[in-house]
Amino acid sequence: MIEFKNLAQFLDHGWSCINRSVADTKSPGRYPTLATVSKDLLPETRTVVLRKANRSTSVLEIHTDTQTEKVNALRQNPNASLHMWLPKRRLQIRINVIAKIQTGSIIKKRWEEVPQKSRVSYGIIPTSGSAIKEPLAYDQTPSMERFAVLECNVEKIELLHLGKNHTRAVYQAITNWTGAWLAP
Repeated sequence: MIEFKNLAQFLDHGWSCINRSVADTKSPGRYPTLATVSKDLLPETRTVVLRKANRSTSVLEIHTDTQTEKVNALRQNPNASLHMWLPKRRLQIRINVIAKIQTGSIIKKRWEEVPQKSRVSYGIIPTSGSAIKEPLAYDQTPSMERFAVLECNVEKIELLHLGKNHTRAVYQAITNWTGAWLAP
């Protein structure tokens, strides 16, 4: 079992797991929980798909429909948090981000990369979360105008490894990712 005694090594491991989650569709890290704050100042969580991760720019990417509650929440308050639990690695990753909502022509290339079968997620009528009379009383009409990329700028990463000895550390962009140990 891995034990972490070096902050840089622990952060390398965390980013390695994040990158693997993007590449491996079977990884539970590919489907993190995104938390935002509603207009009523209540926490809201939902599962999203992690599409890209770039350690050198500290950016994570998520795709969504522009008409979702998460987009509405992020327009009001761009601060959000992602949570991953990787059971085989016994690793919890908590990530604080500032999300930038990208739409329109600047994301046309991203839209073209979305498989045809997945495009139906962007353009559901009525919009996501609307009340409907029957379970299938909605249409799936793919629309680039409803496609958004959430560019999530990582501000803080907290890692918790549940090994023989539990290990926890926090890393922040403001400290150039130097990290600090925390009591688990």
